[in-house]
Amino acid sequence: MANLTQEEWKQQLANDANAIILDVRTDEEVAEGIIPNAIQIDIYKGQGFIYKLEELDKTKNYYVYCRSGARSGQACAIMNQLGFDNAYNLVGGILEWKEDLVTN
Repeated sequence: MANLTQEEWKQQLANDANAIILDVRTDEEVAEGIIPNAIQIDIYKGQGFIYKLEELDKTKNYYVYCRSGARSGQACAIMNQLGFDNAYNLVGGILEWKEDLVTN
């Protein structure tokens, strides 16, 4: 797992053709706005979260975020344990995100 600053995260993501953005917040949080093209898997779903992760392609690079960076850090650690080699945590989470968000 790598902790990336907002700038590092954006820069690395922009140059990564193998990237998937993963939002680990709750449905209520996601309703307030999500980073474009992100997929959501709520980390609070417990074993359900693990099952959803297991369905993902482990060869991809995952850019993971939450509200503040704590849950996404936990998610990256779990992903590493499950065999994901490239999980990048957004330090500061969406609270420090300066770019546009989309709402569903």
